[in-house]
Parts: sequence; structure tokens; C-alpha cells
Amino acid sequence: MGKRFVPAALVALLLILHGQLWFGRGSVPNVAKLMGQVEQQQASNAQAKQVNDRLAAEIHDLHEGLEIVEEKARSELGMVKANEIYVQIAK
Repeated sequence: MGKRFVPAALVALLLILHGQLWFGRGSVPNVAKLMGQVEQQQASNAQAKQVNDRLAAEIHDLHEGLEIVEEKARSELGMVKANEIYVQIAK
């Protein structure tokens, strides 16, 4: 009986560990799903960083000079200086 108990216990332990590998909390499919979520979040973070960098550069330009203010006023508000002629081309 003792000779059969040890191999049976080892096989049972192997089955339990194998079940944890495929169906448990840290299983292979669960880890793959989490890695996909990490990649998506990293892509989202990269896009947000680009937007933040662009906004930081725009804020820096606003603090440093008036060129960006004039450009914004021309494009968004339709500013025209004195002695300038505004021409709009419709396509």
C-alpha cells in the first residue's frame, strides 16, 4: 500500500498544479489577457503623452511671446490688422 500511495500523491499534486496553471488565478490565459490590457494602456498613455507635450509647448509659447497669441486670434477669431486685406478662397 505504501508503494502505491507516494506515486498516487505525486500524480494528484501534479494534476492540482497543472489545473492551477491553466485555470487558476495566475493561469496562462489570464496572464495573456492582462498583457493585452497592459499593451492597450501603454498605447493610450503614449497618445496622452503626445497631447500633453503639444499642450506644454503651446503653453510655453504663450508665456514667451505674442506670436502664438496673434496666430490663435487670426485662425480662431478672424483677426485682421490695420492696413491688411482679408482674402478668403472658397473651393
